[in-house]
Amino acid sequence: MATLRDLGLSEYESRAYRGLLDTGPATAKELSSGSDVPMGRIYDVLNGLEGNGLVRSQAASRPKKYIAVEPDTALERLVEARKRELEQQAERYEAVADELSDELDAAGPIEGQFWTAAVGPDETVDLLIERVAAADERIHHVAGLPSAQVDIGAVGQRVLEAFEAALSRGVSVSILIHPGLVDTVSDDLRAAYADRLGDDENYEIRTSTAIDGTFTLIDGEEVCIEVPNPLDSGEAFAMIDFKDAAFADDVRTVFDEQWTASTPPERL
Repeated sequence: MATLRDLGLSEYESRAYRGLLDTGPATAKELSSGSDVPMGRIYDVLNGLEGNGLVRSQAASRPKKYIAVEPDTALERLVEARKRELEQQAERYEAVADELSDELDAAGPIEGQFWTAAVGPDETVDLLIERVAAADERIHHVAGLPSAQVDIGAVGQRVLEAFEAALSRGVSVSILIHPGLVDTVSDDLRAAYADRLGDDENYEIRTSTAIDGTFTLIDGEEVCIEVPNPLDSGEAFAMIDFKDAAFADDVRTVFDEQWTASTPPERL
């Protein structure tokens, strides 16, 4: 059951406010008796409620009397106060994260081989976005035809935002897509890619019918590869993030060959 404490009031503040709603205008002494708030605390409680706009006082009377603000107004003010607190807390978290980002340096390039994997449509996209966000120099992205299970609109929007953030960091982004993928993308999403990425000198996009599969090469040393379901090649099953310099070189060679044979898209 919801209580006023859920909106930030203390137990005594909650009792005092409810007491005023029940009794109407009352002195501190009357309210203390009727709400079970100790007399030694009642003035601090009332001052707190008045400071938060939940109680009004009649200073001209002797002794001073208090009255509760209407419940709808009081609840609205409590909600607004909690929202401000959340916004301030979010700003503090962001400031801490900014400070820590300079302090927590990633280790140097991984020697040898290392790989991780994500299974499931949402998990694979999360992994891709994470690795794109880690790019420092260049991204080569190859996108074949999407699986039926992928929400191309939602995924395309997340990838767009990740590429846009990468470009803002000075990372070059080269995208090679299958022409059939263009036909599955909405006009709004195509326009968004063109408007938000197209004018950046570090951004290029081309199409090629030779594409078979989806992968992303990051900084020439890391490859994210989409793995189709072995029981249904039209369904995405997982994504493997593979760090290996030799393998990344081979992937870059394949990308360069397909890029040379590709053409600018007609509809982007």
